[in-house]
Amino acid sequence: MYSSFPKGSGILEGSGFRQTMAKRTHGEETSSDCKPYLRAIQDAQDILGGKWKIKIIGSLAFSNKRYMELQRVVAGIGSKMLSKELQELEVNGLVKRSIIATRPITVEYELTEYGRTLQPVLDALAHWGQAHRTKMMN
Repeated sequence: MYSSFPKGSGILEGSGFRQTMAKRTHGEETSSDCKPYLRAIQDAQDILGGKWKIKIIGSLAFSNKRYMELQRVVAGIGSKMLSKELQELEVNGLVKRSIIATRPITVEYELTEYGRTLQPVLDALAHWGQAHRTKMMN
């Protein structure tokens, strides 16, 4: 289920998270068992929260993009907001910024190896979103 996370990365390790998940899948959890689970969800929300970050990551999951391409693909995002979100994603190690020596200089963004570990999460969100849309239209 979580095989896309690199071993030793700290993801889903410690704080009893694996034990909580094992208990949860076997119906043995207690109310105190959900604390590590909720803490992990909060950590993810802190990194990915907001209106734009998941859309930016989803766009970069398809291919590397220049700044203006990202602004076109992520419809509705302003220039300042895109810059801010990209900086935060870069600080958290999810996105890499590359400067290409062209005239004028080109800046390209791509997901890092660590950023690519979000692919199963994005796929699950997209799958759920499509199923929800279908359900609501019937």
